[in-house]
Amino acid sequence: MIENVLDHGSLEHILPVSWKTQITAWLAEDTPSFDVGGFVVGNHARTATLWGKSPGILAGIPFFTEVFTQCGCTVEWHAGEGSHIETHGGKTALATVTGPARGLLEGERVALNILARCSGIATKSRRLIVNLRSAGYKGILAGTRKTTPGFRLVEKYGMLIGGADTHRMDLSTMTMLKDNHVWSRGSITQAVKAAKAAGGFSLKVEVEVQSEEEADEAIAAGADIVMLDNFTGPGVKVAAKNLKERWSGKKYFLLEVSGGLTEDNAELYVCNDVDILSTSSIHQGVQHVDFSLKINLDKEEGSEVSS
Repeated sequence: MIENVLDHGSLEHILPVSWKTQITAWLAEDTPSFDVGGFVVGNHARTATLWGKSPGILAGIPFFTEVFTQCGCTVEWHAGEGSHIETHGGKTALATVTGPARGLLEGERVALNILARCSGIATKSRRLIVNLRSAGYKGILAGTRKTTPGFRLVEKYGMLIGGADTHRMDLSTMTMLKDNHVWSRGSITQAVKAAKAAGGFSLKVEVEVQSEEEADEAIAAGADIVMLDNFTGPGVKVAAKNLKERWSGKKYFLLEVSGGLTEDNAELYVCNDVDILSTSSIHQGVQHVDFSLKINLDKEEGSEVSS
């Protein structure tokens, strides 16, 4: 069984107070002036069905719901956050949206775009964590900060729904010292000391290294996390084992491996001396889950119309 944050509560409660303003901005981007299509359909009360058209993990319910709330509609969900969308070659009804026809069509594309990408990330995250667990890995799978500007909140949320760790949310939540930081400061030791002095006890410091020697310097300097960057699968296993044995009982640190990890090669990196496997492959270039929203005809007509 894959442990998931949803086992501990509703993820809607993790969102910042400001998140709804992003929805407002996205709606404003899609309708910056007149909505002639909305004029055509008017405010007649209608219902629409959200259909899942490809298999995957459903993710992004709060965002989808808020889009329609701001458009004067209500959403009744028939599936839960993080649930498997089972299409069996067809489609499955996931929610019913009720409100004025104009509101349904105004919110449709924004809501579907958010849901499709968020669910795609959750699906890819879940698939990779399942593969890693099947291969015997007991550590953490994490995403990266290589997210879409303006859309990070949704993408990080999708990682959580899929069972992956979000890694650092931004430059302020953890100090990661990469090669450019070290070269600019002069050495790993100097860079770590400066980061610790400025960040204090509450901010973790991670150092990206290219060799065991650099890792030793980072650990000695007080790094909380050491990232072995772009090592080969076999190289990771050797370096991780050596570092954990060499520093056992002397310094506590976490080992992270990053660079080139995908669904196709994940097993090569499985090593329980490694605490974290991080990859952008769970959120960059990810195939979306396919959804559609169709306005229902009157019950006696027993059908739907395309929206």
